[in-house]
Amino acid sequence: MNLVQHSRLARTTVAIVGVVFFLCIGTLSVAAQKRFTRTYPAGSSVRLKLLNRTGTVTVEGWDRAEVRLEATLESPAANIAPQSLSGEIVVNLVRDNEGRGDVGEVNFAIRVPFYTLVDIETKIGNVSVSNISSGLVRAHISSEGDIQLLNIGASNVAAENVMGNIFFDGELQDGGIYRFSSVKGDIALRIPFNSSFRVVATAPSTRDIAFYQCASPDLSLLGDGRRMVGKCGAGSASLSVTNQRGAIKFFRR
Repeated sequence: MNLVQHSRLARTTVAIVGVVFFLCIGTLSVAAQKRFTRTYPAGSSVRLKLLNRTGTVTVEGWDRAEVRLEATLESPAANIAPQSLSGEIVVNLVRDNEGRGDVGEVNFAIRVPFYTLVDIETKIGNVSVSNISSGLVRAHISSEGDIQLLNIGASNVAAENVMGNIFFDGELQDGGIYRFSSVKGDIALRIPFNSSFRVVATAPSTRDIAFYQCASPDLSLLGDGRRMVGKCGAGSASLSVTNQRGAIKFFRR
């Protein structure tokens, strides 16, 4: 074998080894993930209660009378054992993995009827809920993660995190209760111009409260701008917003 042939053989060998290496990496990556899928029939009243540890949670309303639960489990895979109990779908990864310190992320993509009561809790990870018109939308992150609530028409809405942004886009129902709270992050609310509500908005550290022009405003800034209180319209809904170290922004929908 001459020098030219030897050089070509060496290059070919390196290329083959590289292809095999990347194929192996891809196989390992796929093997490190597991998928979990379940579908449950839903009656005229349904509630979804989810307690996650780490990972993203996405819940989207649709016009089917069923709940479709899909999860991607990172290695080491968590135990997941959903329960369907008289119109309530319960997914509790805290209970199912009690005593296990080393558990991978679990990322959820869930479709539910638009009238579903949605109650989500997690420790770390983003939460997104969209297209829900029911009695309840609740999203609680006990550590770090963003919360997005999009196209929401629920009468009781609560969103709370420690580190991360909160964004709400929806309507305020007469008699509804709406609570938003963060320690470090921005809170942005986009609501219709003609919304009727009483409001207490508090930003003690930043004094950064920006309010859009609502119908018939009766608002006051207190404590050198740390708190805004008052009402828009008749004040039929109750709105409480607290952000310890971030901004509070209201936008017209």
